[in-house]
Amino acid sequence: MLDRLRDRTLAMARSPNAERTLFAISFAESSFFPLPPDLLLGPMAATEPSKWLRYAIVCTIASVLGGLLGYAIGHFLREWLLQFDVFRGQLGAFQAAFACWGLFIILAKGVTPVPYKLITIASGLGMFPLWVFIAASVVTRGARFTLVAWLFQRFGPQIAPVMESRLGLVMFGVLVVIAAAVAWAVLGHGSTQTCPSWAAMLSG
Repeated sequence: MLDRLRDRTLAMARSPNAERTLFAISFAESSFFPLPPDLLLGPMAATEPSKWLRYAIVCTIASVLGGLLGYAIGHFLREWLLQFDVFRGQLGAFQAAFACWGLFIILAKGVTPVPYKLITIASGLGMFPLWVFIAASVVTRGARFTLVAWLFQRFGPQIAPVMESRLGLVMFGVLVVIAAAVAWAVLGHGSTQTCPSWAAMLSG
């Protein structure tokens, strides 16, 4: 089923409504759609290289707006969601990690291949500061989509296999740098708090 959905998504890159479709998929992926907008963004940037930045911006705006929907789902359906053990367990773990690592948790989820919908709903569920969530979303999603669009407009469709196998590695490298900076800040201020494993939190 996902393979058919993936093929249909890729086919949309050549349609006259490609940009609108990109916006819709980017919006939906942040809260419920199973496939990342990169599948459409890359081919579109390769087909029309002069519009790569425009497509990256469209993708970022839609993703952040979709993230706000995910945040709203977690926030306004909080009492109902917390009736389920799985959500209570995830909320407790996420709150502990957020208390220790703060903004890093949102940055990590937004820049890595981990489904972003996990962080959007969890942020609303945990009632974390909305402005922090929006700022982190703009930075991380913007960085990810700008990188994807630039690589495709620069190297063309042939970069796709490399992207599928190496994008996660590149983003993980960025994540390690962020983690090192956060660890330095925490240890540098003499914090004795025991933090949950950030790697475990990335698994959702």
